[in-house]
Amino acid sequence: MSARWRALSYLGVVGLLGWTQAAGAAPTLPGALENPLTPAEDCAMCHSFSNSPATKDEPLVAPIAWQGTLMANSARDPVFWAGVQVAHQDAPGETIACVRCHAPRAFLAGRGEAITLAELSADDRSGVDCVLCHRMIEDAEATVGDAHFTLDDVLGIDGKVPMRGPWSYPPGEEPLHSWAPGDALADSRHCGTCHDVTTPRERVDADGVAMGTLFNEQRTYSEWRNSAYGPEGDDPKSCQDCHMPAVADVAGCGKYAAEGLLHATGGRRHDLAGANLGMIAALKALYGDAGTKEVADVFFEIAQKNTEATLATAATLEVTAPGSIDLTVGLSELAVRVVNHSGHKLPSGYSEGRVMWLEVIARYGEEIVYSSGRWTPGAGPEEDPQLRTYEGIAVDHADQESFHLLRNNQWVIDTRIPAKGQRPDVETDPVGDRYVNKKTPEGEWPHWDDVLYNFGPTSVIDATPGDQGDDSISVEVRLLYLINTPDYLEFLVEEDQSGMAGVAAKAAYEAIGGPEPVVLASSVVLVPVTGLMSGESDDGGEATSDGGTSSGTSESTSAGATGEPLTTEGGSATITGGEDVETGGCGCSSSGGGGGSLLGIMLAALARRRRRARCAQ
Repeated sequence: MSARWRALSYLGVVGLLGWTQAAGAAPTLPGALENPLTPAEDCAMCHSFSNSPATKDEPLVAPIAWQGTLMANSARDPVFWAGVQVAHQDAPGETIACVRCHAPRAFLAGRGEAITLAELSADDRSGVDCVLCHRMIEDAEATVGDAHFTLDDVLGIDGKVPMRGPWSYPPGEEPLHSWAPGDALADSRHCGTCHDVTTPRERVDADGVAMGTLFNEQRTYSEWRNSAYGPEGDDPKSCQDCHMPAVADVAGCGKYAAEGLLHATGGRRHDLAGANLGMIAALKALYGDAGTKEVADVFFEIAQKNTEATLATAATLEVTAPGSIDLTVGLSELAVRVVNHSGHKLPSGYSEGRVMWLEVIARYGEEIVYSSGRWTPGAGPEEDPQLRTYEGIAVDHADQESFHLLRNNQWVIDTRIPAKGQRPDVETDPVGDRYVNKKTPEGEWPHWDDVLYNFGPTSVIDATPGDQGDDSISVEVRLLYLINTPDYLEFLVEEDQSGMAGVAAKAAYEAIGGPEPVVLASSVVLVPVTGLMSGESDDGGEATSDGGTSSGTSESTSAGATGEPLTTEGGSATITGGEDVETGGCGCSSSGGGGGSLLGIMLAALARRRRRARCAQ
């Protein structure tokens, strides 16, 4: 008996059209709907309207704003299809669960075995759309996750299935279609339908010993549920509170907007913002005004702005630098704390090709004096002994190969920062020893990470030798997050036996200049410096160090996804709370190689990927 079926038997579940559907559950299955799903473009006819005067300064409130989001384009995402191709090669027939989530219309119509975008219908391409969410009803028997959605299929008074939403209407003010109150629509469990993912592989530990559970590939919903923001937490907030911000004085449709019939409460923007700015730009190029024209550029631009605003709230940095730096001694005890303010791990979700890290660059003028984790376009973060990353690396334990979604059965590491108040649970716990001894007095995982950087002596020529009191170093710390790393895109090209999907995914990024990380937060500290060297004389005389000063000023800033400064308190940041500030980094170093050929680049990428798995801690 295979490991997969041993695990299924152990858990008493049946992998019916979606990996882990519990026995007796009743999600809607292919061909089960008697009443077809209304095309999303039909909804757009009434649900596209301008903001009311009271919300004129808000982002677009009308549900049509959904069009530019990753939810609306989940079925168009070229990286998704490249991943499906590789997963299909690894486990033929099992990618139906991927399509079930990313292209639910295709799944419901019996096209769940599709492994290319070309196999979908025009309506299938609308991804997670209006009717899927607004016909979804709570089903207590269905397991949360793996797109086990249950849709209402009972006709209303107008001969159509009612759309569920936050409002009720008195006689004479009914909308132009059947409606029903939709309490479940505002529940985080609704989002959990797709944002917990379990694969059919039996999870094993570092020794290859079965853990008695299937592989917890994604646990964004469970991370939230186990956190301070969950229903049992101290600060409950729903997924919708962050990703669909509440807004007052909103009309339900264009007709009511024109009549000034507004709802004081219950309205939410359809921002549905995540973190994937790069893919929004790639989708705009492919499907926007300059592409197939399926989605107007303006909607991608709205999605981009909403994503930037959401990312700006995800994390903060606290940086403490020494009062002065003697370059003949080095920069020691540069303390950095990263604080996760999101409602789940940071980062969360699909782990393949995703990494968040700290970039530290100390500059004297334009000269880089010290650095760690410098972003290198086309390559990723520079690997150095102090590189601090936040990522989940999963592998097939048998050969330690990563990036194979449907072969993965072991977490090598999971250093993603836990959510505030996240309670211990094998399904959501970090993997590795980074956070083990740092739990709070309540026994919860810390929602921050402390790093201590130390850089050795160095020689820097004094740019202003005539002035002994004007020298300082600018220490910039940035928290960067990259979805779809160059390594991962190269992997998709190399592994895709069709020779099409991986190339298309990489080409989508090349069309926008390659993958670029988003800046989640940044801080700049100015530190007085001594130990600069005087310039060498014309006759080859020996350079000498200057005097310098031991006092100065510092400033600290934060930045959102675009790197634009946000309002912060002045002065150097000070770390408070927490335990045991520690030195970060993998401890492994790398060297270049492989040459400039495509083959060389691929081999170098594979070497980096495998080295990361070996060095991870």
